[in-house]
Amino acid sequence: MAKITDDARQQFNTEAEAYKARINECLEKEKNMLTVIKGNSVGVEYQKLLLAEEMIYVATLYIAINGSSLKILGLKNNDALNDARKVLYKSIIYLEEIVTNSINIAYSELSNQLASISNTPIQKRYQLCQKLGLAIQMVIDGFGDNSKWKWSFVELQGRFAVVAKNMLDMKTAVKDYFDPNSADYEATVLYVRLVKKLVENSATAYRDRYELSTRRIDDINAGINFLLALRRIEVALGSSDEAEEIKKKAITWKKLMEADQKSGKSN
Repeated sequence: MAKITDDARQQFNTEAEAYKARINECLEKEKNMLTVIKGNSVGVEYQKLLLAEEMIYVATLYIAINGSSLKILGLKNNDALNDARKVLYKSIIYLEEIVTNSINIAYSELSNQLASISNTPIQKRYQLCQKLGLAIQMVIDGFGDNSKWKWSFVELQGRFAVVAKNMLDMKTAVKDYFDPNSADYEATVLYVRLVKKLVENSATAYRDRYELSTRRIDDINAGINFLLALRRIEVALGSSDEAEEIKKKAITWKKLMEADQKSGKSN
């Protein structure tokens, strides 16, 4: 590896400091918003949507620091990537506080949570999920395939999938999904497709983590619960064949889990 010159270090430090200044401004803004929330319960959920989006922006600034390091120094900046990873968890937690962290939850049980953000258009929710998903993928790509965080990203992406799903009002979405004349038709179709993809990917990822890494029952159970959540979506959309196939897969995974428990292969 070529020696890093003093000029290169200075250039990187200058760029990084500019990003860090903006990060500090955002974190101060977050602190002030949390103070307001603590003193006033009105509109808390909308404030937390804003906080979630603000944390995504902070993550992109950390990602930019890593980009500068790669460009100028030829080195990955693990500290910046790790800070981005942590702040994306914060973004997800703000969303979990609005719509829960429960994956296979009945839509009726989410009615109160969804009512609290009913004035946020589906297009806005979809865009928020797009931004969050992109930021997560950029962090994963930044760390690379051999990262020590490889299997922990299963949880990060899984929790993202849950809040993305729970922010979607399926009762309204089902109507708009099948109505090309609805003003929300396009956004609804795109959002539903995104949620289905995220939930299916998380089901597979948790099973992979179970089989290739942990052998923990809670991992394969999580995979099964993601499958059941995907089946619930297909049922809501009237896709009976797809729902039946997912049900069969969930049964197969459950039998695998039970067999592993009996043989002592699982933890």
